[in-house]
Formats: sequence, C-alpha cells, structure tokens
Amino acid sequence: METSKSLTPITKITKYTLIDEVQQRSFVIMFVFCAICVFLVRGCYQGNYMVNGQALDTGTIVRTLSKATFHIIGTGVMVIASLLSMRIFRRDRNEGMQSCILSKPIARWQYVMGKILGLWVVSTLFMFILHSIVFLITSINLKVIMPEYLVASLLCSINLLFVVIAVLLLSLLMPDIVAFLSVLGVGVVGFVADGIAAASHSQIAQAMLQQSTASPQSDVTWWRVVYFLWPKLLGVQQLASSLIESESSHGFGPAYPLINVLAYCLILGVLLFNRFRDEDTV
Repeated sequence: METSKSLTPITKITKYTLIDEVQQRSFVIMFVFCAICVFLVRGCYQGNYMVNGQALDTGTIVRTLSKATFHIIGTGVMVIASLLSMRIFRRDRNEGMQSCILSKPIARWQYVMGKILGLWVVSTLFMFILHSIVFLITSINLKVIMPEYLVASLLCSINLLFVVIAVLLLSLLMPDIVAFLSVLGVGVVGFVADGIAAASHSQIAQAMLQQSTASPQSDVTWWRVVYFLWPKLLGVQQLASSLIESESSHGFGPAYPLINVLAYCLILGVLLFNRFRDEDTV
C-alpha cells in the first residue's frame, strides 16, 4: 500500500510533464522538422553504390545508411532532450506550478522523479518515432526488415536518461544555458576522445608512437584514467548500433559503456535529489 501511494503522485507528475511538453509549440515544431528531415533520407536508399568497381548489395547499403542515420538521430535527440530539460524547473517555479504541487502531500523526491520520468519518456518517444520512420522506409520501400533497429533505439535511451538528469542537476547550480552547454560539452569531449582513442589503435598511429618515444611509458596515465571514467555516451550508441550489423547475433559486446552511463545516472540522480531538497520553490 505504501509503495502504491508513493507511485501515484509520481505517475501523475510524469503524465502531466509528458502532456505539457508535447503541447509546447517549440516541441511540435522540432518534432515536425526532424520527422521531415528523416523522411527525406529515403532518397539515399535509392540508386546503385559502387565500391572498388563492385556494386553493393541492398542489405549492405541499408545497414550502412541505417547505422549512420541511427547515430545522427541519437545524437540529435540528446541535444533536444537537453533543451527540454534545462528550463523545466524554472518554468514550473515561475508559473507557480512547483509551489502548487509541493503544497500538496507530495514529497520533493516524488516531484523530481516525476519530472525525470516525464522528460525521459517524451525524449525516448521522440527518438523511437524517428527511428521507426527509418524502419518503415527500409521495410516498405526496400523490403528489408530490421527489428533490431528498434531494439537498438530503446537501448540508446539510456543516454537520454543521463542527459535529462545531468541538465536538471546543473540547472539548479547555474544558469539554464550554461547547464545546457556544459552537458553538450561533456558529450562533445566524449565523442572526440573516443575518436582519438580509436585512431590511436590504428597501425599507423602505433608505428608513429613507437618512433616518437625512445623509452617505454607506463600503461596507466592520467589520460587513460580520465578517458576510462568519462561518460561513455558514444560507447552506448556504438553498443546499440552493433545490433544493426549482420554479425550482431554474437551478442552485445563489451558492456562497460552501458555500466558507465548507468552509474553516472545513479550518482547524478542522488545528487539531484539532495540538491532539490534544499531548493527554494517560492
């Protein structure tokens, strides 16, 4: 009974947040614009593609283009989730909704949890619908069914949870736009670091490093430690997109990026609840 009483306010706040965000004109404009852009990508699936004088088969073309589109959508929706989250507390406070909700027998943690879930659900639906458009294009026009594409979309929603919690926390500590730019910076740095790390493992990079260093260096450096602990947003996307590959039946591969981001969600969530507990809602 106690659990049911605790979940009821959270469910109501989640529902209210979801409906409120969907009814925002800016949200509708962003969704329509993104849906049109994704729909226009269907032209890329038509035509013949040649590599070394050999025509690629339809399956290879579909999976390659779908994987690229998957990453673009996933990254774009993370930015949109940041935009949706950065003003949610301030808007509720300015409109008096925050005081109205907390004046009722609703705990602050329930209010925060409802906001997190509402923003996460609306962002996940946003991304899932865009990915579903790509799924329908490949299924109807090219007769290539990829149910793993939708599974990968759901797995990638873990990144959206991280973005929502991080922006909500930072929006309590700094101006909204700074909170947005800070989380955006975390994502950009992570993407660049993963790119550098991938390039450093190439044969050319290894040969250059061996020539430039006369003495052997320790495997544990501050760069490796920071890289290991940095939020692995790109790693989660790559883990999810690996399901789209034809060899995805071998499993999910290394799960560290998923564990890394989930750990950050837990830590930042605890910090968010503790910080909002002392927040002035008047």
